[in-house]
Amino acid sequence: MKLNINNTFSEELPSDPILENSRRQVRNACFSYVTPKKTRNPEILHVSEEMSKELGLSKEDAQSEEFLQIMTGNKVIEQTKPYAMHYGGHQFGNWAGQLGDGRAINLAEVVHNSNRWAIQLKGAGETPYSRNADGLAVLRSSIREYLCSEAMYHLGVPTTRVLSLAITGDQVLRDVLYNGNAAYEKGAVVCRVAPSFIRFGNFEILAAHGDHKNLKLLADYTIKHFYPEIKVSGKEAYIALLSEISKRSLKMVIDWQRVGFVHGVMNTDNMSILGLTIDYGPYGWLEDYDLGWTPNTTDSQFKRYKYGTQPEIVLWNLYQLANALYPLIEETDSLEKVLNDYQETYTKAYVNMMITKIGLFFYQENDHLLIQDLEELLQLSETDMTIFFRNLANFEKGKTSNWYAIINDSFYNLHDIENDIKNRWNTWFLKYNTRLKKEQMGDKERKDRMNSINPKYVLRNYMAQLAIDNADKGDYNLIDELYQMLKNPYNEQPKYDKWFAKRPDWARNKIGCSMLSCSS
Repeated sequence: MKLNINNTFSEELPSDPILENSRRQVRNACFSYVTPKKTRNPEILHVSEEMSKELGLSKEDAQSEEFLQIMTGNKVIEQTKPYAMHYGGHQFGNWAGQLGDGRAINLAEVVHNSNRWAIQLKGAGETPYSRNADGLAVLRSSIREYLCSEAMYHLGVPTTRVLSLAITGDQVLRDVLYNGNAAYEKGAVVCRVAPSFIRFGNFEILAAHGDHKNLKLLADYTIKHFYPEIKVSGKEAYIALLSEISKRSLKMVIDWQRVGFVHGVMNTDNMSILGLTIDYGPYGWLEDYDLGWTPNTTDSQFKRYKYGTQPEIVLWNLYQLANALYPLIEETDSLEKVLNDYQETYTKAYVNMMITKIGLFFYQENDHLLIQDLEELLQLSETDMTIFFRNLANFEKGKTSNWYAIINDSFYNLHDIENDIKNRWNTWFLKYNTRLKKEQMGDKERKDRMNSINPKYVLRNYMAQLAIDNADKGDYNLIDELYQMLKNPYNEQPKYDKWFAKRPDWARNKIGCSMLSCSS
């Protein structure tokens, strides 16, 4: 197995001079060297063929003993020195100080076909940033991260990727709901891949420590390798950097809203400077269309990270990044302009995204009112988001009396919908039909375009939980079935029709389906 290693982060940025793997506060460094923990009896459960090819690996490479040992922490790639990143972050709106890679270890950077990829093991053991934790991960959360990373990629949502999923043969103690009922679970390791794993928090911790020298080094490194289109220098370069990160972050969160994804833990240490979805913990997809839903039990009281506030939270996080970059700029007007631009652009981007979901591809006055009315109705009726928008594509101009037959499969409580709500639905479809007549395309073309942005299949929590339940019994087939299906989420794929269904009643309040924690 041969990888084209070309490390930049660990060679161009300052390292922690202390080499022992002890919990500590790190200063004047962007990372600490650390070696993955050896695992007792590792086994590869699944490998992403697409990601293997991106790294220049063959199918034989992915089946080799060397691949197994490297991707489960038992062997270090030749001529590399694994490390954990140093970063801080705001958690649930409060500055948490140093956080860092507490259970993620970066193996190396690989260049293939002119693309740069950082390879990272999640769950490979403790680091100086593990605090009181063991640095390990369990199969439950690892399956969720593995499947979701690739599902998001194929949905067209900017995301980190994964290469492999493995069990370690070790038992890991976890308290799933933080209620004092800890139990042993199967240990696991996911190999995550991204152009870079730098987060907002990497900048925040350096600014918090007053380490402006290394803050500048990190910003210059980021521009050099990931934003080469920035040609200006000095403070203008750092303003441009914030602007580009803002644009990418906006695209990411608009795509989240488009497919109904809820991250669950939008802390600044979980925000990628490349605008990638990163750190799949207590995430979820909307079942019934509820702007106030969050999958995270830790956030159940205040719902800071609920679906409806995600775009505003991205802006809040960008403010923290702007504060971190301020020492390199030392003036606020330009920073405020970037943040104001995000706010103004978001409103338009959101409406444009929503009207395309309902098959309107040229904005007209009052389209936003049509969207507002629709969102109210979706919530009043407890309507499944994915099924509603997918089936809406079957609507034909002029056939307003058929609206009920088209969308009734998306209602969770069909018989409980009151007549006044049905009347409001009827009124909405009459308005919708009138608006559709102003579009030039025919029903078939509109359906094809709608189906290209409204997925038929998403990784609903109950689906992931079924895969987890089977895996706990040693049956890993459902992991592959879901993985294969989610590679083509916009295609009909009739053989997977059983997954195009509302959340079953048993999953409404089941742990792992409706209630999730950060415990992994």
